[in-house]
Amino acid sequence: MKVKLVRIGNSRGLRLPKAVIRQCGFGEAVDLAVERGVLVVRPAEGPAREGWRDAFGRMAAHGDDRLLDPSAPA
Repeated sequence: MKVKLVRIGNSRGLRLPKAVIRQCGFGEAVDLAVERGVLVVRPAEGPAREGWRDAFGRMAAHGDDRLLDPSAPA
């Protein structure tokens, strides 16, 4: 699918069709990367460490939160 770049101030932008946004699972933000000269657009990941509190709680409930190396400082 070809789309035109639109002028946004001194920058350029892409208008993505609603169907493409839905198929890709895009929310309000996306992650952009250039890989070997190709623009890659991915759904943005949530905040760093999102869900860690719940995951650590489940680990503790299963006794899975002990130090593996007893010589390591606590």
